[in-house]
Amino acid sequence: MNNFLEDEFEFLAQAVRKRLSAQFKPEVKASKLMRLSGTTENSVLQQFKNQFELSDNEYFVFLAALAPHVKPEFFSELIQEFLPGGGEFTEFGGVKGTNHRGVLPTGETMQFILAGKNLDERLGIQKIFSEHGIFYKKSILWLETIREGEPVMSGRVIIAQEWIDKILIGKNYEPRFGMDFPARKITTEMNWADLVLHPRTQQQIQQISTWIEYHHLMLVDDNLKRKVKPGYRVLLYGPPGTGKTLTAALLGKQFNKEVYRVDLSQVVSKFIGETEKNLENVFRRAESRGWILFFDEADALFGKRTNVQSSHDKYANQEVSYLLQRVEDYAGLLILASNFKNNLDDAFIRRFHEVVHFPLPDAEERKMLWEKSLPANLGLHESVNLSTIAGAYELTGASILSVVQYASLRSYEQKKTALHQEDIIDGIRREFMKEEKSI
Repeated sequence: MNNFLEDEFEFLAQAVRKRLSAQFKPEVKASKLMRLSGTTENSVLQQFKNQFELSDNEYFVFLAALAPHVKPEFFSELIQEFLPGGGEFTEFGGVKGTNHRGVLPTGETMQFILAGKNLDERLGIQKIFSEHGIFYKKSILWLETIREGEPVMSGRVIIAQEWIDKILIGKNYEPRFGMDFPARKITTEMNWADLVLHPRTQQQIQQISTWIEYHHLMLVDDNLKRKVKPGYRVLLYGPPGTGKTLTAALLGKQFNKEVYRVDLSQVVSKFIGETEKNLENVFRRAESRGWILFFDEADALFGKRTNVQSSHDKYANQEVSYLLQRVEDYAGLLILASNFKNNLDDAFIRRFHEVVHFPLPDAEERKMLWEKSLPANLGLHESVNLSTIAGAYELTGASILSVVQYASLRSYEQKKTALHQEDIIDGIRREFMKEEKSI
């Protein structure tokens, strides 16, 4: 283990022993928590403490929550020193995990070690976990949600995996996709030059770029900061394959921001309240890290509210109402994509800063798409006229790329050095068949 970690965990162990000594040996008085001096200026822990300007108590909470991830026996052995025969020790708090066999610290554990039985100090420790604290705002650590009626501080102290990885192995963490985090990171190797858009659409996308680059200036303006909310909401609508997802990925690439696409199949739950809980996990992490959130096929989740005719309708409407509020409160760039604008609840439409239409490309735009999609290592046979093909067949950019891929594979298979007209037309026919159209 790194020396700075050894030093800090030894300090932590001493602090816990002092509190336990005061508990089990009345003649011993618990001294105040000594100032943390074990960390060196260039250690990861010290950099972390400085970055978020943590108080000594906040730093202690983080260190205590980190301990079981390195030393699973840490708290169990300390308790055993004072209770060698075992027994109940309610004041200490702590719980057993499903797989972890040692003691996992709870909020009550932090209160006991740092404040003992001093009520005012215990309430001060509780504030560390409040929504106004740095840990909550930056999604660094939090208390596990407990059953209704049980003390809030009896929840486990959970550190975000991102910070466990950074502190222990110096690795940047990417959230694992699943029910607890129903979003996937999207990236692209393409550039803006690869995207062909209608001039009006381009103009609106430029406005989004302007917001990303300059919105921080409004938040420090003496007048605007009181009136303008920090987030920006955008609706992209139009037929599939017209560039909505690619636009979101390119915005992230241009401004070096991570883009996460929310998987609606993982978000929507048949259990009451679970949909909101799943989404809140994504919103909180995204806000603390400045991500761009992208909801594809958004009408599945942000659809119109219905007349209440059953309990299902009631809770479905509650989910939409929650989303209305949460979307408006989101502090970053939030992009919704839909094939049909009219499928979304009217209250959502009013909350968008930009409503951007992605129409089907016209003949001139289709020709540009054909030219940008051609392989570098294959030429065009003399029989191919891209202007004629672009004018005759209405295809989206995604469909054109699919046709070029099909024709390229046919050329490779038949040892051709160029794309032939018959292969391109065959590829177009295949695309039309997907939509039950005929040439």
